[in-house]
Amino acid sequence: MDGARQRYRLLESRWIHFTAWGHGNVKATHKSTFEITRESFLTPRGDCIIGVRSSIAASDLPGWFKDLARRGDSLIILILCSGGVCDSVVGRGDPGLEMSDGMRMIFRRSTYIEPATVMVEASKAAKDLDRRLVERLAASARLDAYLTVIPGPVQG
Repeated sequence: MDGARQRYRLLESRWIHFTAWGHGNVKATHKSTFEITRESFLTPRGDCIIGVRSSIAASDLPGWFKDLARRGDSLIILILCSGGVCDSVVGRGDPGLEMSDGMRMIFRRSTYIEPATVMVEASKAAKDLDRRLVERLAASARLDAYLTVIPGPVQG
């Protein structure tokens, strides 16, 4: 930059696109998490589950995503779309993320981590999602999800 102070950092991002389906029992009323699962069913008690029959689970996330998400300073972004309505959730990665669960992905407002956890300190739980999106999912509509991770600031 000819000696001029650099004012930005160019980032190239990679996104993961996966699909799931809504279900007649989607309520999305949980106060601290939401979940997307490979299971094909949902009982009325599953108030955190927003999608079933997911094309992937936490264990399927690519290595580049897991590596970056395990940095404590990483930012994780999830965009959820169904029937023309989209909502976004932003959270953090954590060095303790295993992402080894073969059935589920859980996005949490808290910092609790277990094998299905993909995001901590999420900006939204199930109850906070756009209710128009939830209505579509409760009508068994297709869910398109887009997931990425952004590394924290470059040191130095």
